[in-house]
Amino acid sequence: MSFFPGTDPDPGDKFACDAIETMVVASAKDLGGFEVRRALPTARRRMVGPFIFFDQIGPAVLTPKMMLDVRPHPHIGLATVTYLFDGKIRHRDSLGTEMVIAPGDVNLMTAGRGIVHSERTPEELRGDPMAMSGLQTWIALPEKDEDMAPAFATIGSSQLPEYTDKNMAMRVIMGSFAGMKAPVPAYSETVYVDVRLNAAQCFKLPADIEERAIYILSGEVDISGDRFGEHRLLVFKPGDEIVLKAATNAHFVLLGGASIGSKRYIWWNFVSSSQEKIEQAKEEWRTGKFDIVPGDEVEFIPLPA
Repeated sequence: MSFFPGTDPDPGDKFACDAIETMVVASAKDLGGFEVRRALPTARRRMVGPFIFFDQIGPAVLTPKMMLDVRPHPHIGLATVTYLFDGKIRHRDSLGTEMVIAPGDVNLMTAGRGIVHSERTPEELRGDPMAMSGLQTWIALPEKDEDMAPAFATIGSSQLPEYTDKNMAMRVIMGSFAGMKAPVPAYSETVYVDVRLNAAQCFKLPADIEERAIYILSGEVDISGDRFGEHRLLVFKPGDEIVLKAATNAHFVLLGGASIGSKRYIWWNFVSSSQEKIEQAKEEWRTGKFDIVPGDEVEFIPLPA
C-alpha cells in the first residue's frame, strides 16, 4: 500500500558523530487522526540495501467511524513487507489471497510483473476502537526477478527467530542476523530486525552489512555522544562496527543489506529498473488491464493525475 502521496522527508540537523552518513526526519501525514510517517525514499537517500520505501503506521486508535480502507491498487517490481505491532488488517489480492494480518506476523507480497491488492480493517472488528501501529516497507526486486510471477506469503510470529534476555528483545523479521535466519523469502541479501533495548544497554551493528540503517520508533539512542530520538532514520557509513547505546528504553528496527546494484525508478506504487515498464504499468492500470481482487471488485484507487 501507499497510504498517502508522500513528500520527501526532511534532512536532520548536523551532528558530530562521523559514523552516520545521513539522518532523515520522517515526514508525517495526518489522515484525520491517523498518522503515517515516511522515511524512504528521500531526495538525499533513495534506498538502504534493497529497501526503497519505509512507512511507519501510527501509533493511533482507530474509531468505528475511521477505519482503514485502502482500496485495490497495483504494484510492480517490488515486494511489500507489512509488520504490525498493534491492530489487524485484512489483505486481499488478485491471486485470490484473503488473509488477516496480526501483530508480529510478516506479510510478504511479491508483485513481480504485477499484482493488485486492498488492505482494510476486518469487517468483524469495525464496531469497536482498535489500536493500530506497525511498519510497511517495500523491497526492490533484483532485475532478474522484476518480471517474476506474483506471489504471497504470511509467516506467523511464532516462526520468526528471537533472542531475549533481561536487557534486550530481538526478532529477525527478514534475512539473517546474529546467527538467526527468518523463514521469509528474500530475493537479495537483506537484514531486517526488530530490537527493544533497555536504557544504558548497548547494541552492535556489524561491519559486514554493506548498507545499514536504524529507524527509531520510540526512546533515544546515543552514538558517540550524540543522542537521536524517535522518527529518525540513521543511515550509517560502511566499513566499521557501530555501537549504539540506549539513552532511554528504546525501540528501533535495523534495516539494510546488499546494494541492489542498479538504479531503480519509483512512481506511485510502481518500482522498476526500467522507466518504460513503469509507463506500461501506468497505461495498463488506466485501461483496466490489471487483474481484479476477488471479494473487493467494486472500488479501486485511480491512477494519480
